Amino acid sequence: MTRVFSGIKPTGHLTLGNYLGAMRRWAAVDQHRAEALFCIVDLHALTVDHDPARVRRLSRQAATLLLASGLDPQVCTVFVQSQVDEHARLSYLLECVATDGEMRRMIQYKEKAAREQRRGGSVRLSLLTYPVLMAADILAYGADEVPVGDDQAQHVELTRDLAVRFNQRYGHTFVVPRATHPKVAARVMNLQDPTAKMGKSDDTGPGIVYLLDEPDVVRKKVMRAVTDSGRDVVYDREARPGVTNLLEILAACSGGNPEALAGVYESYGALKKDTAEAVVEVLRPVQERHKELCADPGHVEGVLRDGAERARAMSRPTVDAAYRAIGLLPAGSDTGAAALNAAR
Repeated sequence: MTRVFSGIKPTGHLTLGNYLGAMRRWAAVDQHRAEALFCIVDLHALTVDHDPARVRRLSRQAATLLLASGLDPQVCTVFVQSQVDEHARLSYLLECVATDGEMRRMIQYKEKAAREQRRGGSVRLSLLTYPVLMAADILAYGADEVPVGDDQAQHVELTRDLAVRFNQRYGHTFVVPRATHPKVAARVMNLQDPTAKMGKSDDTGPGIVYLLDEPDVVRKKVMRAVTDSGRDVVYDREARPGVTNLLEILAACSGGNPEALAGVYESYGALKKDTAEAVVEVLRPVQERHKELCADPGHVEGVLRDGAERARAMSRPTVDAAYRAIGLLPAGSDTGAAALNAAR
């Protein structure tokens, strides 16, 4: 069976973009068509300045929302990255295969490093090397597919390059994965800046619809969404990014086609109203299930504990094989004991 791996980073409250671009597909499609693993990648949240208590709180919230979105722990594996040592073990080996130039060409690193430099600061070393940790997340499980948004495609390409390079130098060890992309609303844009992604770690709250926003808050944010000059409702990413974003959100929530929906509306107001109601309705069952799960925190903790055990069992053989392939002695090996005795 095809194996799928994907992760979500607990650096902020999960958004409509996370749900429409990834989580809904994970629940409706990926967990049923493949052997699927879904991970809260909390180690990645440490690459920037952070509050430890907030990271823990957001990790629990992310896990609860994944389950509320429809992930079934009887069908797929849901776990927290830091609870499975194989991620960190493999990451160092892959750092020994990756190059400095590859890391510095990563778009997200270049953008964040430049932004911090303008402020007179610098970024953490882990921000430079985190794409290697992401590669380890994927390769440890022999994943065939990685469902990602367009902004993560470069990291999957790096993962493929590192897998091929390791296999060529040290013997076939890793499956070479491929990225898969949702067709509609793969990248929901900020309602106040439709040229920028609706990111959970963004600080422009009015432009972001969070999964746990109250219905009235959702309506207010959508009704205040930035549109474009002109009055016609036209689907055009370049010329009409604001209207196009609303059409894509509406299409993703209602199952329609954004270009066809453009011909239905004669005003921005009507489009906003229908989009707001569609978002409220698509979030309603998620919010209701989230409330139920929060009332039973022991259930979520149990899911994560069982998920980590399964993840360890799946990843350890591959990571142990990588250790042997690259030239490291197995723990407690007879060869290692003999070498130590000879040295004495």
